[in-house]
Amino acid sequence: MEKLDRYVALLTEWQGRFNLVGPSTLPVVWDRHIRDSAQLLALPPSEYRAKAWLDIGSGAGFPGLVLAALGVSRVHLVESIAKKAGFLEAVSEALELTAVVSVENCRIESLPAFPAGVITARACASLTQLFDWGLRFAARSTIWLLPKGASVADELVEAGRRFRFQHELVPSLTDERGRIVVAKGVTRR
Repeated sequence: MEKLDRYVALLTEWQGRFNLVGPSTLPVVWDRHIRDSAQLLALPPSEYRAKAWLDIGSGAGFPGLVLAALGVSRVHLVESIAKKAGFLEAVSEALELTAVVSVENCRIESLPAFPAGVITARACASLTQLFDWGLRFAARSTIWLLPKGASVADELVEAGRRFRFQHELVPSLTDERGRIVVAKGVTRR
């Protein structure tokens, strides 16, 4: 909790310099961002905490940085905007997570591939786009944890046109309309 408290303090401080999260979400940061991110930790089997996690479009670090603070042993945060990547690096250092967190200041398309046990992304892109970007990092055993809103059914149909995958929808603990897509076995059609 100390790490997460420090994270929220840094987020609040940096938010004054540039836009990291929607200003209306800052007063409810614990539920809207921290808890929303933390709920992903319980979804894969516990042995996945020791695998490499890839967080696409990390922004202010949700969910990847929260998951690193909660015990995931290797998290790659991919953020193309230099200011946001700088924030992620500063928080990683302040929380003493530099041995666990790797901040990749680049577009996901230019990141050299590595095997990811878990792929996450939150408020970043459609399922189709996320599968397209992340597939070269995925094995059949890779678990995709993708929080989605009310349009999740449409996104699943669209993604199904280009990809084969198994999935389940887990209700979000923080948004009654939200669902977390837990996908495996993603391959191109």
